[in-house]
Amino acid sequence: MSEIPALAAGFLSLIGGVIGFARKRSVPSLIGGLSVGGLYIWSGLALQNGQPYGLEGALGSSILLFLSSAPRFPKGSVPKILALASASATVYYGLAYLDEV
Repeated sequence: MSEIPALAAGFLSLIGGVIGFARKRSVPSLIGGLSVGGLYIWSGLALQNGQPYGLEGALGSSILLFLSSAPRFPKGSVPKILALASASATVYYGLAYLDEV
């Protein structure tokens, strides 16, 4: 069941990166969205298929997204949503990882 948040976050990250690039020609948004989205999707598929390192990948993706969005928290609603969602995902996958270890 833990693959559903990772897959959803992956597709949302991909879409967000493309939208950020389309609206403001932001290459960092495109690169970030594609890379974090790809990591989340890979992690979700690994979790779904019972392959190794899916949980670690989802946790790492959440941490990466949080670290990249937290400094921009005061700058608007999108960074706030990203920071809060990635913090929640970090807690979720962190607790799941601790349960597995």
